[in-house]
Amino acid sequence: MPARVSTRSTRTSAAVSHKSSAATLGSRASTASRSSSVAADVPTERPDSELRGQVCAVFRDAQRNTASHRKLVVTLRKIQEACAYEPTSLKKTAANDFDEEAFNSEFVRCVLRVMPIKKAESVGEKTIRFVGFFLRHANDKDNEILGEVDEDASIMPETPSTRLTSYLMSTILPLMTAKDKFVRYRSTQLISHIINSLDAIDDDLFQKLRHGLLKRIRDKEAMVRAQAVLGLGRLAGNQVDAAANEDDSEDDEASGLLEKLLEVIQNDPSADVRRSLLVNLPILPLTLPYLLERARDQDALTRRAVYSRLLPALGDFRHLSLSMREKLLRWGLRDRDENVRKSAGRLFRERWIEDCAGVPPPEEGAPPAERAPPNFDGLHELLERIDVVNSGVENGVALEAMKGFWEGRPDYREAVTFDKNFWETLSAESVFTARSFNDFCRTEGNGKYESLVEEKLPEVTTLAFYLERYLGVLIEAIKRVSQADSEEDEEEDTVEQEFIVEQMLHIAITLDYSDEVGRRKMFALLRQSLSVPELPDDVTKLTINVLRDICAPDNAGEKEFCSVVLEAVADVHDTIVDDPAPDDRTDDSFHSARSEVSGDTTPTRSGSRNKSPELSEEEARAKAVKEIMINMKCLHIVQCMLSNVAGDLQQNDHLVSMLNNLVVPAVRSHEAPVRERGLVCLGLCSLLDRSLAEENLTLFMHFFTKGHTALQITALQILTDILNVHGAQLLSSTPALLKIYIKALKSGIRSPEVQAAATLAVSKLLLGRVVTDQEASAEMLKTLVVQYFDPVTASNQSVRQALNYFLPVFCYSRAENQDLMRTVALDALHALLNVRENLEDDDADVNEEMESLTTIGACLVDWTDPRKCFNPATGLDLEKKTVNGDIHLEFALDILDRLGGNLSKEEKKVVAPLLGKLYISPTSTEEKIREVYDEITIAVNDKLVTDTTGRNALNKIHVSLGKIVANLGEQQDGEPRRMSRSVSVAMSRADSVAPSVAGSVASSRLHDADEDKTVTMEPDIKEEDENSDDTVIQNTRQGDGDSIVSELLSDEEGA
Repeated sequence: MPARVSTRSTRTSAAVSHKSSAATLGSRASTASRSSSVAADVPTERPDSELRGQVCAVFRDAQRNTASHRKLVVTLRKIQEACAYEPTSLKKTAANDFDEEAFNSEFVRCVLRVMPIKKAESVGEKTIRFVGFFLRHANDKDNEILGEVDEDASIMPETPSTRLTSYLMSTILPLMTAKDKFVRYRSTQLISHIINSLDAIDDDLFQKLRHGLLKRIRDKEAMVRAQAVLGLGRLAGNQVDAAANEDDSEDDEASGLLEKLLEVIQNDPSADVRRSLLVNLPILPLTLPYLLERARDQDALTRRAVYSRLLPALGDFRHLSLSMREKLLRWGLRDRDENVRKSAGRLFRERWIEDCAGVPPPEEGAPPAERAPPNFDGLHELLERIDVVNSGVENGVALEAMKGFWEGRPDYREAVTFDKNFWETLSAESVFTARSFNDFCRTEGNGKYESLVEEKLPEVTTLAFYLERYLGVLIEAIKRVSQADSEEDEEEDTVEQEFIVEQMLHIAITLDYSDEVGRRKMFALLRQSLSVPELPDDVTKLTINVLRDICAPDNAGEKEFCSVVLEAVADVHDTIVDDPAPDDRTDDSFHSARSEVSGDTTPTRSGSRNKSPELSEEEARAKAVKEIMINMKCLHIVQCMLSNVAGDLQQNDHLVSMLNNLVVPAVRSHEAPVRERGLVCLGLCSLLDRSLAEENLTLFMHFFTKGHTALQITALQILTDILNVHGAQLLSSTPALLKIYIKALKSGIRSPEVQAAATLAVSKLLLGRVVTDQEASAEMLKTLVVQYFDPVTASNQSVRQALNYFLPVFCYSRAENQDLMRTVALDALHALLNVRENLEDDDADVNEEMESLTTIGACLVDWTDPRKCFNPATGLDLEKKTVNGDIHLEFALDILDRLGGNLSKEEKKVVAPLLGKLYISPTSTEEKIREVYDEITIAVNDKLVTDTTGRNALNKIHVSLGKIVANLGEQQDGEPRRMSRSVSVAMSRADSVAPSVAGSVASSRLHDADEDKTVTMEPDIKEEDENSDDTVIQNTRQGDGDSIVSELLSDEEGA
C-alpha cells in the first residue's frame, strides 16, 4: 500500500492544521477555542461519471442487507485509495482518473440521498450503518499507512479519511435544523452514529457537533431527540475524561453538558429518549444516582434496561451502597411488569452471585463464559451483601430473591448439603439459605421438589436439638446485653442469634409431625421456651404458631393449645416479683388495674403490702417498669394465642378464665401501654363471641373517640373485624357506629393516618358486602367519593391509592353496586361543588388543586356504565352490545329531578351535561325507556335547561330515546298492548304538546284497532333545530308512520 499522499488533492492548505480533540475517543479533550457551527451549502451536482457509477453501485448493494457490508467497505476503500493516493502499479483503473475531492463529493452525494427517508424504511438504517463502518475502516487503514502515531499528540494527523469525515459532517450539520422532521432525524442519526463509530475527531468539528446536537435535545420530535442523546452521551463521557487533565473552564463545560443530559433523562416525556440516555451516558459518580433512578421509570422497557443492561455493565455490584442494593432488588423483584421481574431475578442469580463467587465477568463482545461450579461461600457473601438479617424478615425482599435463585439455578439446588457441621456452625446467611430452600421445595413445583427437602433437611428430632441449642445461646445473649454497659458488638450478635432462631422456627412450622418422638421433643422445647420472659416478641409469635401446628386442628387440640400457652403465661407472670413472699406470689400483676374494682374489699392484700419493707423511689420505679414489661409480655403471648384460635369462646374454659383474669384487668389498667394491648386482646376475644362483641362495642367506640392516633386506628380495625365476623346487624343496632366511620373518613386534616385506616376499613366493608343497609352503605360510599376528589386528600397518598383501586372495582363488580353509586352520585357532586366554591372563596388556585366538576361528573357516569359491569353470563365481553341499560335510565330520571328542583345556575351547568354522557341501550326495559323518554320530552318542551351545553345534552338523549321508542313501535305494530305511561302523560299535557308525526300515526292505529278496544299510541317525537344564535327552536313536522326513522335522523343532525 503506498504511503505517499497524492499531490492531486485539491483541498487547500487551510484544512491541514486541525487540532485533535485529544480526541482519541478515550479522552476527547477539547482544547481549541469554542467556535460556532459553520453553515455549509449542499454541494452542487457534478456531471455524471464512471466514478459515480462505482460509488452508487456500492451504496445500492449496501442498502440491501448488512451481511455484505464488510466486502463492500473493502471495495469502496479501494476506490478511495485509487483517488487519494498515487498508484503503485502500472495497471490503469477508472478511479485513477479522479482525485480525492471527486470521491468525497460522490460519497457525500450518495449519503445525502438517505436524508429524506422515513424512519420506518430499513434502507436508511442499513446505509447509515454502512457509512459508519466505512469511515472507521478507512481511518484504521490511513493510520496503518502513516505508521505509529503518538496518541498524546495535540495535533491529529490529517488523512484522506479525516478530510472525508470533516467534509461529510460539515455538509450534514446544517440539515439538523431542516423543516422536514425526517431530514432532521436522519442527519442527527448519521452524526451520532459516526461519533460512536470513530476513535478520533477533529477538535473544531467536535465543537460544532456538540453545539448542533445540544440544539436537537429540545426538538419537538422524540425520534430526533433520541438520536441526539446517543451522540451527546459519547461526547459527554470523553469530555469528562479529558476535563480531569484540563483547566477549570474545561471542567465546567463538561459538567454543563452532563447537567443538561441528566435533566433530559429525568424530564423528557419520551421513554425512548430516556432509555437511550440510560444506556449511553457514562457511568460516573455524578451520573450513577440518576441512572439507577430509572428503575422507577414509568416505562417498563426502561426499567428493564436498568437490570438487563446498566447494572451488568456497572461491574461488581459490591461498589453500590447497601441501601441502594436493597432498593434495586426490591424495586426489580416487585415490579408490576413480568419482564422486569425476570431481568432482576436473572441479575441476582447470574451476575451478582458470580461477583461474590470470584468469577471474572466476560469481556465485552466475548461469548458468555460457562457458569462456575456452585460456591456456597459466595452465596453466603451475597446474602450478607443484601443485609439478609433485615431483608430476610417477613415481606422482605430476600425471600423473593432466593425463591428465584433456587428456581433458576438447579446446579446450586442439587449441590446444596445441610450436614452436621452446617447445623453446628449456623450464621444468619447459612440458616437463611436452609429456610429459603425449604420454603421453595415445599411451595413450588406442585410437590416436585418434596423429595429434595426430605433428603437434605434433618428430621424433626434432630432439628429440635439444634433449635434447643440456639435458643439457649439467644437467651444467654439477651441476658448479657440486658446487663449494664453492654457493647455494640454484643447487641449485633444478639440480633443475629434472634434471626437464626426465627429461621429455624420457620422451618419447624413446615415439618411433618407424624413422628411422635420428634413431636414430643419439639412440643416440650417450645413449651419450655415460651415460659422465658426474655424471649423476643417475634420469636414468641413464631413459637406459638409452631405450637398450634403441632396440636391437633380439632376442638380438643385447640383446648390443649390454649392450656399450654396459658400455663406459659402463668410462668411468665410469676417472675413479676423479685423476692416473692408466700402470700405475695399470686394476683399481683394487675393490682393497679384492679384497684378500681376491688377498692377496700381486699384488706388482706393491702395489709400484706403494708407489711412489706418500703422501697426507695428508684427501686419502686424499677419495679413498676418491670411489672409493666411482664404484663406486656403476658398480653403479647395471649394476643398471639388468640390469633390462632377459631373456636367458641364460651365453650373453652381456658379462654374464659384468661379473659376474666388477664384481659379485662388490662383494659382497666391505668398504664397506657398495658391498656392498649389489653384492648387488642379484648377485640380478638370479641371475634370469638358475638355477645361479648355487642357488650364491648361502646367501649371500642369510646377508645376511638378519646384515644390518640394509634389507638384510634386500633379501635377502627377492631370494629371493622367485628362487623366482618358478626355481620352488619351491629351497625344498624348501633347508629353511633356509622358516625364513627364517617368521622374517621373526614379526619384528613387532623389525622391523615386515621383517615387512611378508615378508608381501607370502609372499602373492605362495602366491597365484601358486609354492610347491606341501604342508608349506611350510601352514606359511606358518598363520603368515599367526596374524599377521593377532595383536594384535602391530595397529599394523603394512602387514601388516594386505596380509592383509586376500590371505586372502579366496587362499581364494576356488581350491578347492585353500580346502582348504589348512582343513588349517591348527584349528592356527592353537590358536596364537591360546595368544596370547590369554598376554595374559590379562599382565593386558592382551584384548577390546580382540584379536578374540574366536568371530569368528576364523567367519572361518576363511567363508574355507573352498565357496559363495564361484570356479568357472570357474558363474562368479560368488552363489546356487550345487548347489555341492559336501566341504571343509566334511572340516572337520567335522577338528573331530571335535580334539574327540576332548586338548583343553582352553576350546579345546573354541571349536572345537565351528564345527560349527554349516559349510555342509552335499546335492550333496556321497555317501560323504563318510555318513562324516561316521556320525562325528557316534558323537559325539552318546558325548556328546563337554558345553557347551550345542557340543551345539547338534553337534545342528544331525547333523539336517542326517540329512535328506540320508534323502533319499539314498529316492532309491535299491529300487536295490541296496554297504554304506556308516556302516552298518558302526553295526553294530560295535550295543551302544551303539539301533535307530531307519531301522534297522527297513533290516531290511525286507534281507529284500526277499534275492534280490540285497545289503545295503541306512540309518543311524541320532536325535532329541534338550532338557529344562528344557538337558540333551540322546536318545530313540528307531520308525515306518515313510515318516515319516523328518517325524521329522527334529521333531528339528530339538527341537534
